[in-house]
Amino acid sequence: MSTFSLEGKVALVTGSNTGLGQAVCVAYAEAGAKVVGVSRSSSDETAELIRKAGGEFLGLVADLGSIEPLAALIRRAVETFGRLDILVNNAGMIRRADLIDFSEKDWDDVLAVNLKTVFFLSQLAARQFLSQGGGGKIINIASMLSFQGGIRVVSYTASKSGLAGITKSMANEWARHGIQVNAIAPGYMVTNNTAALRSDPERSEDILKRIPAGRWGTPEDLAGPAVFLASSASDYMSGAIIPVDGGWLAR
Repeated sequence: MSTFSLEGKVALVTGSNTGLGQAVCVAYAEAGAKVVGVSRSSSDETAELIRKAGGEFLGLVADLGSIEPLAALIRRAVETFGRLDILVNNAGMIRRADLIDFSEKDWDDVLAVNLKTVFFLSQLAARQFLSQGGGGKIINIASMLSFQGGIRVVSYTASKSGLAGITKSMANEWARHGIQVNAIAPGYMVTNNTAALRSDPERSEDILKRIPAGRWGTPEDLAGPAVFLASSASDYMSGAIIPVDGGWLAR
C-alpha cells in the first residue's frame, strides 16, 4: 500500500460544504478514507462528489461558533465508521472593518470559530485517538495571516496567528503519542472568504502582482498537501506550518 494511501482511515473535516473543505473531503475519499463532513449548512454537493468517486460520506450540520456540539460530532463519526484517524480544522470566518471601528462582536465571533472551537475539537479528537491507540493526524488550516498582519481583518489575523501557535503547542505535547499536528497556510484562494478582494479590481491586481505563480489558488491546490499530512508519509512531521501560496511568502 502506498504511504500516501488513506485506506481504512476515517477523517472528520469541518467547513465541508464548499471551497477548501470540500476539496479536502473529495481528495480524502479518492485516497481511500471514509469522510465525515461538518458545516453550518448541508454538504449535499460534497456528498454527491464523493459518491461519484466511490467513497463513503457522512454529512453533519453544526454551528461551530459554540463548543456545545463538538462532542456529538466526534461521537457520530465513531458510531458511523467505528473510529477516527484524521481531523481537519478548516471551518473559519472573517470580518472586515477598519481597526478604529472594529467591534467586540466581530472580534468574539471570529475568535470563537477560528481558534476556540479548533482547540476544543482537537482536544476531543486527541482523546479519541488515545482511546483507540495508534495515534492520529490533526491538520489545521492556517493562513498567510499566520505570518503577516493583513488589512482590516484584525480578528482574523489574531485567530490565524493563534492557530499557528496552538498547532505547535499541540504538536509538542501529543507527538510522543503518535499524534502529528501540522497546519497548511493557504495563500490567496478562490473561496467565499476572498470574494470581496477578488471583486475589487485594484486590490485583486495588487495581490496578483505579488504572487509569483501569477494566479489565485484553487481549492484543489490544497488537496495534495492535505492528503500528504493525513497519510503515513508525514509521520515524522509535527508542528509544521506549510504555505500553499503560489510563492507569496517568498516574494
